[in-house]
Parts: sequence; structure tokens; C-alpha cells
Amino acid sequence: MNTALVILIALGLSMDALTVAISSGASLKKERFKNSFKMAFFFGFFQAFMPVLGWKIGKGIIQWIRHFDHWIAFILLAAIGIKMGCESFKEPEQKQEINPFSTNLLILLALATSIDALCVGFSLALLQTPILIASGIIGVITFLLSFIGSFMGKILALLLKNKTELIGGIILIAIGLKILMDHLLGL
Repeated sequence: MNTALVILIALGLSMDALTVAISSGASLKKERFKNSFKMAFFFGFFQAFMPVLGWKIGKGIIQWIRHFDHWIAFILLAAIGIKMGCESFKEPEQKQEINPFSTNLLILLALATSIDALCVGFSLALLQTPILIASGIIGVITFLLSFIGSFMGKILALLLKNKTELIGGIILIAIGLKILMDHLLGL
């Protein structure tokens, strides 16, 4: 196993989760450590689990998923991003608070940001990489970056005041578009 390659893969896979953690951390008002840990746990767990799942699924199914995984990620991220953006234009008394640290939303965000890891798991099987070690590295790196990113978001919130919800929504949509364009354009 090439550990440096796995670390680079882990860093690449964790960038989407890091960006979401930063934008979510911007809205964090209380229980910073608890919520940051919860988000990092979900992102780290999904990023570690999806390669194992991809590794086990096998060549036939993974090729079928590869044709539309980018659409799933895009739709999930865009829907959440649009909702956040729309909420940012409402008056404070009309706003339905979006809690990016709610378990249901965290599952959706973690799933959306880890779909690529499913395909990576299959690739790691072709490289005869021990999947449990690789997925552990991927999960730990994603956890650490997401945890740190959540705290960075709070600093950005102080600088940006009440525009963090809109910016967070735009970031989620941009991540979804990036995933979609990477796959459609073969980048």
C-alpha cells in the first residue's frame, strides 16, 4: 500500500466536507465543541464507510453508479444550498431556522459529500490496497479537517455578519456544481 497516495486521496475526498463544515460552522451559536465534533464524526464516518462499501460492491455495480453519482451529490447539495439561500432573504421573524447540525441534515450532507468515496473504494480494490487501513486514514483526515473547519466558520461569521447563510448556500451549490462538472467534463 502506498500510504502517501492514500493520504492524498483522503485530502482530496475531505475537501467537500471541509467546505461544508466551514459554512456550517459559521452559523454555530452554541455548543461549539459538541456540534463540531458531531459534524466531524458524521463526515469522517461516511468518508471512511463509503470506500469500504464501494470496495465490496464490485465492478459491475460500481460502473452503473459511476454514471449518475455526480447527479445525486449535485441534487442533494443544490437542494440544501437553495433552501439556505432562500432563508437568508427572509425577515428574521419569517425564517425557518436551518440547523446544519441536526442529525437528519448531517446524514444528507455527509452522504452528498462522500459519494465519490464509493468509487474510490472500488479503485482501491483494483490497486490491491488494504481497504480497512485506507478507509481509516480517509475517515481520520476528514474528521480532523471537518472539526477544524467548523471552528474556522465561526471566525468567518464574525467577519461576514448576517450573510453567512447565503454564502453557505452558495458554497453548497458550488460544491454540487463542481462535482457535477468534474464528472461531466471528465476532470
